[in-house]
Amino acid sequence: MSTKSKVLISLIGLGIVDIVIPVPIVALTLIYVVLQRPSWFTDMVRNIYGT
Repeated sequence: MSTKSKVLISLIGLGIVDIVIPVPIVALTLIYVVLQRPSWFTDMVRNIYGT
């Protein structure tokens, strides 16, 4: 399974959880990524876009 597929499945799963639970998990994850800039996120982006 490619990285793009894994990311898409993860985002769909987070979206479903976001609908079921009233806490905005996707928004909190986005805030974490923007503020902390974790290395796993930049690695994933480089893997997806091939740079």
